[in-house]
Amino acid sequence: MLLTKASEYALLSIIMIAQKDSPQDVETLSTQLGISKSFLAKILQGLAKEGILNSFKGAHGGFMLAPESRNITIKRIIESAEKRPTSVFECTPSPECCPSKNAQFCKIWPIFNKLQTKIDDFLDSMTLEDVLKR
Repeated sequence: MLLTKASEYALLSIIMIAQKDSPQDVETLSTQLGISKSFLAKILQGLAKEGILNSFKGAHGGFMLAPESRNITIKRIIESAEKRPTSVFECTPSPECCPSKNAQFCKIWPIFNKLQTKIDDFLDSMTLEDVLKR
């Protein structure tokens, strides 16, 4: 799957943020998660731009879950962190994405496409609240 550490870090940090009633600062989160502070800050700022998190400046600033974000799908969080649609393999969005330019002869694209559909459906069916309840 073409997902990076950005997805993993976004999900881990959102879960930690969602469990608190006050803004969580990047330094504390990065220390607790063992993640580069600058990389995590970039991810969290992107999630704030997408409306998933609220950011607060100042001495007691940081990030909090935006209202209604508990109902957001895991797929949306991943796509916000990755800044692109989820994809199992490079070619899965459509045969036109074929890196070898031989889509008309490809026997595996239909398999990958079915897998992509199942993954998208699964990620779309699970919300942050579902994860927090586990």
